[in-house]
Amino acid sequence: MDLKAGTGLKSTVCATEIIVVRTPSSAVDLRCGGAPMVTAADTAIQGQELNPAHRDGTLLGKRYADAASGLEVLCTKGGEGSLSVGDSPLVRKDAKPLPSSD
Repeated sequence: MDLKAGTGLKSTVCATEIIVVRTPSSAVDLRCGGAPMVTAADTAIQGQELNPAHRDGTLLGKRYADAASGLEVLCTKGGEGSLSVGDSPLVRKDAKPLPSSD
């Protein structure tokens, strides 16, 4: 899937919705809950089920990234499925610590 910054995607197996923040260096197989994600305008594919191996969930307002491809996404609606590129899970990015103000 070719992704552009600002593209909205949704899961076909749970309530997860994301926005692409940083585009990958090449086309990627972005998945949620083990099933391919679709654009926000697409209707859900019937018959898809959440893969138990990809059930870690996504959290609202958190960023997820794949270092290998450079992909970074922002979760706009949390859900039960976890994000992955193929079978490689996306890592949740933590907030950068602010410098102390002594």
